[in-house]
Amino acid sequence: MRIRAATRGSALARWQVDRLAELLATVFPDVTLEPVVVETAGDRDQVTPLDEMGGQGVFVKEVQAAVLDGRADVAVHSAKDLPAATPDGLMLAAVPERADARDALVGCRWADLGPGATVATGSIRRRAHLSHLRPDLAFSGLRGNIETRLSKAEGFDAVVVAAAALDRLGLVPDIVDRLDPTVLLPQVAQGALAVECRSGDVDVGEVLKAVQDPVARRAVDAERAFLAELGAGCDLPIAAHAVLDGDEVVLIGAVSSSDGSVLLREQRRSVDGEALGRAVARHLLDDRGGVGLMEAG
Repeated sequence: MRIRAATRGSALARWQVDRLAELLATVFPDVTLEPVVVETAGDRDQVTPLDEMGGQGVFVKEVQAAVLDGRADVAVHSAKDLPAATPDGLMLAAVPERADARDALVGCRWADLGPGATVATGSIRRRAHLSHLRPDLAFSGLRGNIETRLSKAEGFDAVVVAAAALDRLGLVPDIVDRLDPTVLLPQVAQGALAVECRSGDVDVGEVLKAVQDPVARRAVDAERAFLAELGAGCDLPIAAHAVLDGDEVVLIGAVSSSDGSVLLREQRRSVDGEALGRAVARHLLDDRGGVGLMEAG
């Protein structure tokens, strides 16, 4: 069986397709995964800040379109790039595995950043959370694939990247400080893979189910429910991280002002992860002032 996999062309995206192929081969030796490389808006424009381009979705829409129009059978993503709503005609068929969900500071340890240090990142979430703890920090925008960003690290006191990207590409900078979620709460679904297929494609859907990681799926579903409840119109920094404790999902969710002066955070647990994600979002919106924060933003 041949399955065409739409993907971005970066080294990390190609790694993700290769990893999915490895996972499928352990269950279905006769399945072949054929990459279909797609250029996205986020790949074409590596200068404009992501939040100005529309945030989530800039790395996935063209990849999803390739599946919808029949050029590919599945779309392989970094799950953190997915908007909360799956487009009509597609389904999130599998979350195969999750790597380290944390962010990593490259070039300097968090505790060693001096007064007024400059941190490079293109993420408003990373800027908001770090400046909430250290208002003295200066920030510089930085775009491009992870190799490009690391190549520019010497021009700043530190650069922030996803720890999973370092691990998956075998990149080992001299100084790497993996930041605890109490310092920098990860982006929704960070570190996880996500595979979509057409809603009516039963055969491909069944194949993908075989490589799903049930623990990763429950955590990602809880985080994505949190994102969905906040609403597609929310352009403030959003973060969430879920882990399993026995049969319960433990979720920390946060929403903040763009400048990090206000950061609302809540932790709860429940057996029902998706209901938990929605409940944490509603609490932050209705009980903690999140609605006013969104209106002000």
